[in-house]
Amino acid sequence: MNRRKNLITLLMAALFVAAPSLSFAQEELEEEAIDEMIEEAEEEEEEDDDIQMPDAMNAELDSLLQEWNNKSYLIPEGDCTDNGVNPEFSRETYIHRLQRLPNVIEMPYNEVVRKFIDQYTGRLRRTVSIILGASNFYTPIFEEALESYQLPLELKYLPVIESALNPTAVSRAGAVGLWQFMITTGKQYGLEVTSLIDERRDPIKSSYAAAHYLKDLYDIFGDWTLVIASYNCGPNNVRKAISRAGGSKDYWQIYPYLPAETRGYVPAFIAANYVMNYYCEHNICPASTTLPASTDTVTINRNLHVDQLVGCCNVSEEEVHALNPQYRTALIPGESHSCTLRLPTAAIATFAASGDSIYAWRATELLTNRREVEVKQTKTTTTSSSTRSRRGTYTTVRRGDTLGAIARRNRTTVARLRRLNGIRGNNIIAGQKLRVR
Repeated sequence: MNRRKNLITLLMAALFVAAPSLSFAQEELEEEAIDEMIEEAEEEEEEDDDIQMPDAMNAELDSLLQEWNNKSYLIPEGDCTDNGVNPEFSRETYIHRLQRLPNVIEMPYNEVVRKFIDQYTGRLRRTVSIILGASNFYTPIFEEALESYQLPLELKYLPVIESALNPTAVSRAGAVGLWQFMITTGKQYGLEVTSLIDERRDPIKSSYAAAHYLKDLYDIFGDWTLVIASYNCGPNNVRKAISRAGGSKDYWQIYPYLPAETRGYVPAFIAANYVMNYYCEHNICPASTTLPASTDTVTINRNLHVDQLVGCCNVSEEEVHALNPQYRTALIPGESHSCTLRLPTAAIATFAASGDSIYAWRATELLTNRREVEVKQTKTTTTSSSTRSRRGTYTTVRRGDTLGAIARRNRTTVARLRRLNGIRGNNIIAGQKLRVR
């Protein structure tokens, strides 16, 4: 690091000597450029050395707990005591436990896997407790979808590292739901995304879409560790890593050539399989879920408001949204096309017995009361593709853009773009807004 820093400093110093007539303002810009070049070099070295935790597992623990507890979906297990003590185990014990798992996918042990096990059973043990509680509701859905495509059932733990089993999770890159689908991939696998519905959040439909996608990836690579890696970073990045590794299709051989987050993704998956099976040995207690054990679905062919369900079916608004996270507003737009509604079994029976009275309940107020809103034009000043605001200048990522291209176009640096936008690595998507000043 110091050698690299010194080389950059010497190079820039030489430029100052060669150009003694630089103005003070120009000198300031050059000094800033030195700082940014050094910072960029440091960030690149950090990325080389650091293995990133998946985004979902970097969530604030307290906010995650508060979100679930406020909705009363999860409560502490009464007959389980989490004393906060995480016992130490030998390398041989971890190897033996991983070998005992009834899995098709290979679960090797190494120091990278150990790092993630230590994270799950240490710093993230409260998050794991929440995930264990939520898994009682979601795991049967995952298993049914995976089984329908004849896939290894241990893939049910992918959503643990993708979303921490939060159906409304949104990544920095814009991936959504339990399985973290981007819009393009979601639509490719039949998931509807509109202003009213986002089926990437639908636990059932997204699980079947994910199973279909995983099967397609296996048809490409024929190796489950490569499938898991490509689920995270895309098949093209895995192909590039295979090429750079001389054609090897062994995950641990292509490991150094993968994006930083993906390098930790397969080890995190192995560690998730471990902790979801051996949490008791680490004194982690699952939270108990109050989500209904018995639910059913009904098809809606007319517009329906959540308040109509609350008023007629003895179900809470929070419960309706928890069981149907795909609906982005309180309106279920059955009039545009058939919609699926999931409710507790008792509420389904009430719904069926009520007939048209549910749709009629406060219909004028809830479904037809629309306000006319005057639209006023506001003048905006733009510079090329960048938009200025009081809080900075932003640009929209174009198809095929890279951080380097955006930095050159806006006369800034990759390091500054990463710092302003909280980006680690080089992952950006078309349509994303980036701050450039």
